[in-house]
Amino acid sequence: MRIVLHQIPMDAEDLLACPEYDFLKKNPHLGKHIILLGLSGSYGYGTNKENSDIDLRGIALNRKSDLIGLTKFEQYVDGNTDTTIYGFNKYVSLLLSCNPNTMELLGLRKENYLYLHELGQELIEKAPIFLSRRAIQSFTGYASAQIRRLQNALARGHYPQEEKEHHILKSLESAMYEFQRHYEKFEEGAVRLYLDKAVSPNLEKEIFMDIRLEHYPLRDYKGMWGEMNNIVKDYEKLGNRDKRKDDEHLNKHAMHLLRLFMMGRDILEKREIHTFREKEHSLLMKVRNGEFQREDGTFREEFYDLVQEYEKKMEYAAKYTCLPQEPDMERVQDYVMSVNERAVRDEI
Repeated sequence: MRIVLHQIPMDAEDLLACPEYDFLKKNPHLGKHIILLGLSGSYGYGTNKENSDIDLRGIALNRKSDLIGLTKFEQYVDGNTDTTIYGFNKYVSLLLSCNPNTMELLGLRKENYLYLHELGQELIEKAPIFLSRRAIQSFTGYASAQIRRLQNALARGHYPQEEKEHHILKSLESAMYEFQRHYEKFEEGAVRLYLDKAVSPNLEKEIFMDIRLEHYPLRDYKGMWGEMNNIVKDYEKLGNRDKRKDDEHLNKHAMHLLRLFMMGRDILEKREIHTFREKEHSLLMKVRNGEFQREDGTFREEFYDLVQEYEKKMEYAAKYTCLPQEPDMERVQDYVMSVNERAVRDEI
């Protein structure tokens, strides 16, 4: 059973006093090692409804034995309460990749932090040193995944084929960015994807490939091709819909799609992380409440106009961002060593 509390904000002490959260005190990796604990999900974004679940996310310092001994701690997950606590080192690695779900934890409103140690506050203040242009691909990649979920659920011929093909291309481009990390590198432009007039008789526009690879590992190519194939297959899946249940999920995906563009733009333009979307709150709730959905479950053109608007804003922010290509690793290294050194010496 998931915990559902209908009246939040609830006093942090009352919430954490619930027996379901005893693991926060009793688990040897948590307890005194936790430096930050906050409300995530809908409450973190400010888009919660009466029946919204409570999601907790936090960060715990790695113990002395994790750092110079034989124990290991990356994260603790409690499915009963939907709580995830990241080990400090694991969290930093995710932060360096500009993982949106990770970054959210550093941009909550003050009242949404249930516990904040001075080291947690220090990490929030240090957030800019972790930021880089990696956020472009991570946020657009996550946004593309939301589009993919919408398209998968509604793939019944309601949308123009060319529009679907455009979204597939965006998802493929995001995947290709990650290929350079996971597979043997190839020269820029060696694998090119683009839209053009379709050769397939049942399509108007389709995606084409230009490939120039020499002496490239076959298994790596097979892996890349498999991932691209899965992305295309995801878009082509059809299924029966449980309308009432699916509409709620679809509206949440639609809302998150816009929210990701909003949050990503802040990072690229202002070097700031804002999880709670105060200015856009009304718009996001309209999307979540289904005001952009037709009776058949599909979305009105106004919604896709909004998506295109925010997508263009994100592209503009990406083009003119002052963020470095890569994080400031020297400063990150000094900071992480400083925290872990204090943990090893039991100075915290």
